[in-house]
Amino acid sequence: MSAHSPAVAAPAPLDHATVRSIIIGIMLAMLLAALDQTIVATALPTIGQELGDVEHLSWVVSAYLLASTAVTPLYGKFSDIHGRRVTLLVSITVFIVGSVVCALAPTMLALILARALQGLGGGGLISLAQTIIADVVSPKERGRYQGYIASVFVTSSVVGPVLGGLFADHLHWSVIFWINLPLGLGAFWMVWGALRRLPRHERRHKLDVLGAVLMVGATVAAMLALTWGGTRYAWGSSEILGLFAVSLVFWVLFAVRLLKADEPLIPLAVMVNPVVGTGTAAAFCVMGTFIGLSIYVPVYLEGILGLSASNAGLALMPLMAGTVTGANIAGRFMARMTHYKRTPLVGLVIAAAALVLLALDPAGRPMWLVEVLLAAIGLGLGTVLPVTTISIQNAVAMHQLGTATGCMNFFRSLGSAIVVAGFGAIVLGAIGGGGPGRSAENLGDLTPAMREGLVGAFHWLFLAAAVGLALGFVWLLLMEERPLRSGAAAHAKEALVE
Repeated sequence: MSAHSPAVAAPAPLDHATVRSIIIGIMLAMLLAALDQTIVATALPTIGQELGDVEHLSWVVSAYLLASTAVTPLYGKFSDIHGRRVTLLVSITVFIVGSVVCALAPTMLALILARALQGLGGGGLISLAQTIIADVVSPKERGRYQGYIASVFVTSSVVGPVLGGLFADHLHWSVIFWINLPLGLGAFWMVWGALRRLPRHERRHKLDVLGAVLMVGATVAAMLALTWGGTRYAWGSSEILGLFAVSLVFWVLFAVRLLKADEPLIPLAVMVNPVVGTGTAAAFCVMGTFIGLSIYVPVYLEGILGLSASNAGLALMPLMAGTVTGANIAGRFMARMTHYKRTPLVGLVIAAAALVLLALDPAGRPMWLVEVLLAAIGLGLGTVLPVTTISIQNAVAMHQLGTATGCMNFFRSLGSAIVVAGFGAIVLGAIGGGGPGRSAENLGDLTPAMREGLVGAFHWLFLAAAVGLALGFVWLLLMEERPLRSGAAAHAKEALVE
């Protein structure tokens, strides 16, 4: 078999029951990763007290984020080589083992290392789930399933913090990791059985180990700089500038490797694909803005509008619900509209306008209007996510789905880290440190001068978010609008990237 011919013939279409069982299995796998990122936050103070180390508490989050972001493209490439099923099973297994080690960790250092191990597994869950949906559902019908993906994230964002607080206060902090054991075993069982009939599109490849090492090194250095900048070290400090310099060197070496390797980690055909490039850039801007808002809007609700932490969580729901609604609308319209980009383009205009309205008077908007504006922002943001994902997957050959999807998710995560760091610099400058990790009591005790500074900070933060969406609008406008294929076999034959 040549490296340029499919490994197997085009598979017959799967029946609805099989597709449904596959979707349920991968949604459970996605819930593992999504819930883990939200359930830990509210338990952090308790973890710090019981392990006697508050100073390094932020690394419980950062270690997972660093590891999961760095390995996301590797999972995509690995699945293109060895198949989705075995790769997802490996990802789930590593995640479960990491969760058990986290639950048993006796010290903060052990917990941080265990979280890094957990992240090595979690980095593949979401990306592989999106790739598997692309394997079993044609691009024309795929949009309706993107709403299911969005609902997983919204469920985790609402349920996770509540469960984390309940487990830490009334049971033990380790339960937030033990809960991953039954969920993970359930996901493993579903994937083990349901994905046996998954169509296979892998080809004979070899993993570019040197390219992978260079990319991981560049990512880790950049993420460390973004994590420490403005908190542990000043942005202009030698430590942060040195990390950015190291990252830049690794990225340059990685680019050279892509040009010279016989089979680079990310094929040049994928890198230069106009749909993949512009679609990923749009997702980078929009997803980064969404994550930044989801983290800092509660600070706005508590510090400026005076809500309690629990009420701020409830007040954030329109943003999340709007995102799911927007994803469902755009996903369903994709199957019916020739010019499917119009929906997210209109959505971004609406979201940016709502952000500008918030920016003009952050402290003077009535609560009902704030909720309406948050819903409009979520609605607009949600329309972009399925369109960029499906467009990118529609533009590549089936044997490159994992690589393209993994790269998209990698840059979405990197965009989130950059935007969160930027938003953090704006807010931290107003309240003198603490950021989103500040307790509700601290935000409630802000002096009048600090509160006024916070109002000014959110004026600029909302404007910065609007600019981020404007950039996403430009990239989406530039993205080529290719016809969506209506069948997996046609997709395999007609994909323009070979």
